[in-house]
Amino acid sequence: MDATPRKPGETGFNILLLLGSIFLFYQAYKIAGFSALSSPGAIPMAASAIMVITTCIIVVKEFARPKAEGGAKAFFTQILPFTIAVMCGLIILFAVVLQQLGFVLTGLAFLWVSIWFLQKRSPLSAALIALLCVFVIYVLFRLIFQVILPEGIIPERDIIASVKNFFAGAK
Repeated sequence: MDATPRKPGETGFNILLLLGSIFLFYQAYKIAGFSALSSPGAIPMAASAIMVITTCIIVVKEFARPKAEGGAKAFFTQILPFTIAVMCGLIILFAVVLQQLGFVLTGLAFLWVSIWFLQKRSPLSAALIALLCVFVIYVLFRLIFQVILPEGIIPERDIIASVKNFFAGAK
């Protein structure tokens, strides 16, 4: 057996990998069951079965190795440092409020706080960079590619229609 101690978070990751493999095996089984080797779900079932078997072996070997030193403190310093935790929280907050506030406000707030937090710039320069980024993203996706972005509390369709009417009336 390998006497190398486990790294922080390694056991949890391997257990999540095993659970994911079991879920994929279940999803592959739902395709067509195991009626024949030529059934549509045979290859996905075989691939996911190999994943389940190998992750089971990894998890069993994992518990035979010495525990990681440092416990939760080592986990939070090596795997989930403060900066990563804050950014994950900001991304989750972005996803939660995107539909209510809309892309422009949510994107602007997210980028402003992220740039300010990560680069330790002045709030004004972070706001200007965020404003420029949101403007470029909005023009590229909403106006050029015509992707519908969450509107939120800013009536973007009305504003775009007014601008189009203004320029159409100028002809």
